[in-house]
Amino acid sequence: MTVPESASPKLSVPRLRVLWSFARPHRGALVLALGLALVGSGMGLATPMVTKGVLDALGGSGSLRGPILALLALLVVGSAVMYWQWTLLGALGERVVLGARESMVRRFLRATVPAVTRRPPGELVTRVTSDTVLLHQAATGAPVGLINAVVMLFGTLILMGVLDLMLLGTAAAAVAVVGVLFAVLMPGIATAQQRAQDHLGRLGGNLEGALRAIRTVKAGRAEGRTAERIVADARTSAEHGVRAVRREALAWTIAVAGIQLAIILVLGVGAWRVSEGALEVSSLIAFLLYAFGLMDPISELSQNITALQSGIAAAERIRETDALESEGPAADQVRAPAPARAAVAEDTPVLELRDVSAAYGPGADPAVRGVCLAIPRRGHTAIVGPSGAGKTTLFSLVLRFLEPTGGELLLDGRPYRDHSHDEIRSRLAYVEQDTPVVPGTIRDNLLLARPGAADEELRRVLHEVRLAEKVDALDEGLDTPLSGAAVSGGERQRIALARALLRTPDVLLLDEATAQLDGLTEAAVQACVRARAATGAVVTIAHRLSTVIDADTIVVLEAGRVRARGGHAELLATDALYRELVEALRITPDPQAA
Repeated sequence: MTVPESASPKLSVPRLRVLWSFARPHRGALVLALGLALVGSGMGLATPMVTKGVLDALGGSGSLRGPILALLALLVVGSAVMYWQWTLLGALGERVVLGARESMVRRFLRATVPAVTRRPPGELVTRVTSDTVLLHQAATGAPVGLINAVVMLFGTLILMGVLDLMLLGTAAAAVAVVGVLFAVLMPGIATAQQRAQDHLGRLGGNLEGALRAIRTVKAGRAEGRTAERIVADARTSAEHGVRAVRREALAWTIAVAGIQLAIILVLGVGAWRVSEGALEVSSLIAFLLYAFGLMDPISELSQNITALQSGIAAAERIRETDALESEGPAADQVRAPAPARAAVAEDTPVLELRDVSAAYGPGADPAVRGVCLAIPRRGHTAIVGPSGAGKTTLFSLVLRFLEPTGGELLLDGRPYRDHSHDEIRSRLAYVEQDTPVVPGTIRDNLLLARPGAADEELRRVLHEVRLAEKVDALDEGLDTPLSGAAVSGGERQRIALARALLRTPDVLLLDEATAQLDGLTEAAVQACVRARAATGAVVTIAHRLSTVIDADTIVVLEAGRVRARGGHAELLATDALYRELVEALRITPDPQAA
């Protein structure tokens, strides 16, 4: 796989601005860290000169007290400055990473459902977990380190020139050769590292998807094939990683060899100049100390350039999430009290769809088209139809997960556009067909949409869905942690239904809420639905028609359109598709027998 030119990790002003956007809120701390780094570097640069003073004092029988005290002062103060700088930059890097993660998590959860679901979940998780780690060094330590390394390099060369210009020319030639080789090799190192990171992100996404479908994988005896597809990305990532290591090893071998060659040349030329009386021994030793220290700024430059290149690529991937279409502030961040609900006539539908059409993307075929539907304030409305008829799309429209491409939805006679997402969803409760559980305990799951409910209310809804005895039998009761393996599919459905009943919503939306229940439990749940329909609206999507035979109104969908509506007996007599659905599931036409 080749990286497109636009994705190559080149340093440029626009790309640096993306990275700087993460560091900008902390620029005061960055300036302080840079100041500390420069102070520490200045002390390091002063050490060889003070050492020269010690040697000169030895040669002239002078006092060593001053130079030794100076060396000790440089050691103590330099160590304190170094500790302060590292602590400051480390804490600053953690704050940058935390800010990026918090921003992305909130953005993902505020984004529209289509914006999130069109991307693999593992990819989004990788941006929060893996890409943000690369910001730690790139947005904080790398800029400080680069400036400090440049100052150290030029400062070292200037002080070497003060000591001896001829030796400086010898060392500078070696530094120039090393610099050219680094300039040639470093872009390849960064490119290989970025490709390795890209494949690592794919590995995370594919592994996350495989683990979510682990039962399907095992049932299909596809463990080996699935592992091979996932490991292929791991191998590719490793190949690019090895390529980066080889290039980096070559660069550092050349750099170390070049500096050592420079030191040998400096030592030879310096010894000759000392023998000629053109250079003092103390100056040669100080010069050699500077030459030995040349690797430090060169190493710091290369490491920080690599960190910047990797960090820029990560910053751009993170900033791409800014383009996710958002619904607005999260509901639990809205502190203003909801406006008082205007009085509504009893015969006004609580929900109404007027000639509504919708599609799942620009240019996509409509999933529903021209749908007109009114949901009364009380009663049970069932929506049935073959797979792909548009049933779940209707729920997505009602919950405002999806915006219509035509027509209009109304809540209490007012258009949806006059309500916020939070206002609409505060009136609805939804039980999904897959009934996922959220991370946490049974209590956390029940309180998800109504955090202030008392334990008595929790027990009431658990009793209604016949889960109270099951929960009581658990060692930790309501505080038992939930996981995909801790409860059965039917129990997950009942927990989701109990959570919805706890809301006492104006409209209860059920997407086949009894699909995984046994007959006795299904009968209890149907009793809950009938009781709820007596005081509010219940809308059910049904693939099992036995759950909606006693519905007040049954709406038959076909190819995204409303084909027919009426009661069970009426539709059996007048609609061929409904009769086919009933006959396919072998449901008796007699509601009493059902």
